[in-house]
Amino acid sequence: MPIDHVQIVSIPVTDQDRARDFYINALGWELISDNDEGERRWVEVAPKHGQTSFTLVTWFDSMPAGSLEGIVMDTDDIEKTYEELSERGIVFETPIEEGPFSRVTSFRDPDGNCFVLHQLYQPRTRPVNFAPARS
Repeated sequence: MPIDHVQIVSIPVTDQDRARDFYINALGWELISDNDEGERRWVEVAPKHGQTSFTLVTWFDSMPAGSLEGIVMDTDDIEKTYEELSERGIVFETPIEEGPFSRVTSFRDPDGNCFVLHQLYQPRTRPVNFAPARS
């Protein structure tokens, strides 16, 4: 039974309400769940039409708020996305830069978690298939 996608990624935050509002209002994501009926509050958000969702966590001691780096988000129009997100209060760390495979920039959430926004030069026509390592 192969693994076919990543379902949930945990984002370490200090304040789940503030983080939820940022991801919903600034990034335009959807609220999947906000459940406080157990030992831990489960706040889950996701990009519209995305396959992966994100849970906003406060309970991983080894993953302090702001320690997440390198989550790459894809867009078909980086200039338009940059402009729209800037208008919603997102502060980008750099202007859009030309990379070897894509145009990129990055920003941080209110806790300092860093995300990369990129637009591939040549959009993928199929999912990436990684060859197994040879021994």
